[in-house]
Amino acid sequence: MSNPSPHPRVGVAAIIRDSAGRLVVGKRIGSHGAGTWQFPGGHLEMGESLFACAERETLEETGLRVQGVKVVATTNDVFDAEAKHYITVFVECVMLDAGAEPTIMEPNKCLAWNWMSWEELREWCAHHDDTTPEWADKKCFLPILNLAKEHPELDLSK
Repeated sequence: MSNPSPHPRVGVAAIIRDSAGRLVVGKRIGSHGAGTWQFPGGHLEMGESLFACAERETLEETGLRVQGVKVVATTNDVFDAEAKHYITVFVECVMLDAGAEPTIMEPNKCLAWNWMSWEELREWCAHHDDTTPEWADKKCFLPILNLAKEHPELDLSK
């Protein structure tokens, strides 16, 4: 195991809606947060803008071409078990091809991409600690949990 960074890193999450207002979410595998649902995104690279990072990561992970348009929110995400700390910046993006569908481009990192309503994701977040079988496969990645908890006023469906 590599030594964790002594400093927080910047993560960028892309919020991408279809014409029905549903969001692109994928199931993480092979990294911290495995088994949880996430937005496309990743680490901000040296000299990269937040929008460019959201656009690059979305293309690399889903094959979707998007344009970043607005910073929606930030969260402070501490993964205690993994000794990782991120500041996550959520960037609203628009699809350049409105009818495009996400594709698994990194099968070692993501099991599936789906469209899901913000209301459904918020419900999953509200039941994150529920251990009943109904909720076992409905866990969200920590930045989404924090987004739902810290920004209850957000409506990501519009």
